[in-house]
Amino acid sequence: MTADIMHGKAAVGEPRIEILLVGMNGDLRGKQMPLDAQKKIREGEVRLPSSTQSLDIWGDDNDDITGLSLTIGDPDGNCIADERSLAPMPWAPEGSMQVLATMHEFDGSPSFMDPRAILAAVLKRYDERGLTPVVATELEFYVMEQDWRDTGRPSPPKSLTYRGEPNGFQLYDMSAVDALDDYLQTVRAYAKAQNLPAEATTAEFGPGQFEINLLHRPDALAAADDCIYLKRIAEQAARKHGLKSTCMAKPYSEHAGSGLHVHASVIDREGRNILDARGGEPTKLKSACAGMLETMREAQLIFAPFANSYRRFQPGSFAPIDLTWGNGHRGTAIRIPDMNGPAARIEHRVAGADANPYLLLAAILGGMLLGLDNELDPGEETTPSHVPANAARLTHDFLTAVEAFRASPFVADIFGERYRKLYGDTKHKEAVTYLRTVSDFDYRTYLPRV
Repeated sequence: MTADIMHGKAAVGEPRIEILLVGMNGDLRGKQMPLDAQKKIREGEVRLPSSTQSLDIWGDDNDDITGLSLTIGDPDGNCIADERSLAPMPWAPEGSMQVLATMHEFDGSPSFMDPRAILAAVLKRYDERGLTPVVATELEFYVMEQDWRDTGRPSPPKSLTYRGEPNGFQLYDMSAVDALDDYLQTVRAYAKAQNLPAEATTAEFGPGQFEINLLHRPDALAAADDCIYLKRIAEQAARKHGLKSTCMAKPYSEHAGSGLHVHASVIDREGRNILDARGGEPTKLKSACAGMLETMREAQLIFAPFANSYRRFQPGSFAPIDLTWGNGHRGTAIRIPDMNGPAARIEHRVAGADANPYLLLAAILGGMLLGLDNELDPGEETTPSHVPANAARLTHDFLTAVEAFRASPFVADIFGERYRKLYGDTKHKEAVTYLRTVSDFDYRTYLPRV
């Protein structure tokens, strides 16, 4: 770790290595260990309870509904590190490292609960067909003042406000980028230290909202690793600068939500992009779009995993609500930025920034695979002059999405029946808890009038 990364202030303490598991909600859990434990990590000798990956958003193992914790003795699993993900932690004492792991059973099989294993199983299906997905993510997130714990609500960075109010929309506004340049420089330095393929950084609509694009990778698991590391970098850099970052889908009622857009293409063993309508297989592009559209409502719980996620789906916003596709059209759920040549690809625009990137890519690539294996029709194209009538819609309701997920054969096929039940049951509890909770809105609106 160089002094310029830390802006001349080195973190104090002993260097360490952190072995990290990805939880159901895209959270990182694991162990912090001394650097000399690297041999133990490499040899797969680190253990954690398997139930670590069944925890809900509150950290509860929900043993009463899953039976995966004390009911069976809360057994350990082996944390098998992926050495490709080994990266420095530039916010920690010099020499500190982090590595992602996949939970395995003691018979050597990956845990059915591990999001990295779920995505790896989908990629194996592509490999069996001689195909490789090429994937990139675009992550939006907010940066805000650190006093949110005291005030109970977020507020934009002071450098972007006047008398406490935002200066206006900041889309592509370089003055907004300049105002938080120190923070963004730290983000870029951390990304460079971890060798993340980060490219453009732009200011988005909301005050303190930014987007960072990660370059395409012919390895979807590595692309998901990049995304999860970028989320952590945004958080650690914010902490260094006395700020808070969040990937909540809708942290402000009055400002834009944050998305996680995914660009995907598919190459064959000869390196040809099969989605290239001109030089590949012309029917594949539309059929892949159709596969994603056909499975989108069943998988919406992956794209929008929390109650807050559904506040983002609003008419007239850039978060799509109709199951439509279009050539270069940013109002559609599936956008085709380019149909011809090696850059031909599909952009999936539905997911919020709060989505678990591994489960997200598994759902998207699973939908694409359905289209690639079958000749499907995506229906009418959305254009600036034509919007298909009576297009099917995504739901605005968390519980409805939960029920669609729990009943989906597609979800059972891609994620496994056991994970469909675990994820569905856990999210059902969250949805019911949300519906039963009387909010400040209820008190302000109804208590004085009803």
